[in-house]
Amino acid sequence: MNTEEQDIELLARAIMVEARDGAERLHAEAKEKAEAIRKRAQEQAESERKVILTRAREDAERLRGQSSATSQLKARSVQLEQREKILNDVFEAARKQLGAAGKGSNFAALANMLAREALSELKATEAEIRADAATQKALNLNDLAREFGGTFSFGKPLEEGTGVVVSAAGGKLHYNNTLETRLERLHASLRSSVYKVLMGEDV
Repeated sequence: MNTEEQDIELLARAIMVEARDGAERLHAEAKEKAEAIRKRAQEQAESERKVILTRAREDAERLRGQSSATSQLKARSVQLEQREKILNDVFEAARKQLGAAGKGSNFAALANMLAREALSELKATEAEIRADAATQKALNLNDLAREFGGTFSFGKPLEEGTGVVVSAAGGKLHYNNTLETRLERLHASLRSSVYKVLMGEDV
C-alpha cells in the first residue's frame, strides 16, 4: 500500500471515529434532554395531582360543612316553630281570660288606671271615653274630671275588648287602652320571658 492510500485510509478512519463520537454525543444529549423532559412532566403531574387532591378535600370539607349547617338550620327551624306555637297558645289563652277581668274584685281600680293612663297619654282636657259595659260601670267621670281638670263623656260602648278607647281633639287623637291591645303591645317584650318560664329557666 502506497503512502497516498494509507493517508486516505487514515482519514476515513478519523472521519468514522469522529462521526461515531458525534453520534454518541448526540445520543447522550438527546437522552439527557428526554430525561429532563420526563422529570419536568413527572413533577408537573405530581404538582397537579396535589392541587386536585387538595381541591377535592376542600370540596368535601365544604360539602360536609354545608350538610352539617343545613341539618343544624333545619333543627333550629323546627325548634323555633315549636317555640312559636307554644308562645301563641299561651298568649291566646291569656286573651281568652281577659274577658273575665271585669268580674274581679279589684277591677274598678284597674278600669280607672286604664282611663287615667289613656288621658295622660293624650294630655286631654276634653275627651270621649268608649268602654265596655263592665269598665263603664266601674269608671266615675266626675272623679276623672276633677283629677285632670277637664270634661269627659262616655261614647258608644265597645263591642269588643275590655278597657277604654279614648278620643280627643275632635276625634283626631285616639288611644286604645283595652287589655287586649295592651297585651299585643307587650307581646314582643314578653315573648322571651314567657318562653323561659315555660322551659323552667330563670327570668
